[in-house]
Amino acid sequence: MRGTLLRMRTLFGKNRVVLNKAQQNQPPRDVLLQQQSLKARLIHTNQRKHYPNRAALRNQKTYSNITNYVRDPKVKAWVLKEANGQCECCEVDAPFSTAQGEPFLEVHHLRRLADGGSNTVSNAVAVCPNCHREMYFGINKTTLISSIYKVSRLVHE
Repeated sequence: MRGTLLRMRTLFGKNRVVLNKAQQNQPPRDVLLQQQSLKARLIHTNQRKHYPNRAALRNQKTYSNITNYVRDPKVKAWVLKEANGQCECCEVDAPFSTAQGEPFLEVHHLRRLADGGSNTVSNAVAVCPNCHREMYFGINKTTLISSIYKVSRLVHE
């Protein structure tokens, strides 16, 4: 057993360090952590060279015109009440409750108001945030929107 242990006389505080032959060729753990930290900082510094110059973008201005459509709060309230806390798309309970204790669902107009859709209960559904995002950005958004017309009150516009 004496041959397999290398006793180091170096003391760190009051603790004596004892290494076996396998550990003898490895640097101490704190040195490894310092090397990893330095490597991470170097990678981060090298990647920053490829970042765009943010100072050039900071002072630029753009102007735009925005058209907002007035939505009837009674339509929103009726659709949310009718959904009874369940997404009308995936039929799963709302993911969380609001600060007022109400189930959180979003009202989505199947035919956008900007495209001439009506602000009525026959064009609006209560959906969870995941389904709502999928209706805008999902690869199968047209299939998803057409499948939601299973809700009896909805009318194609």
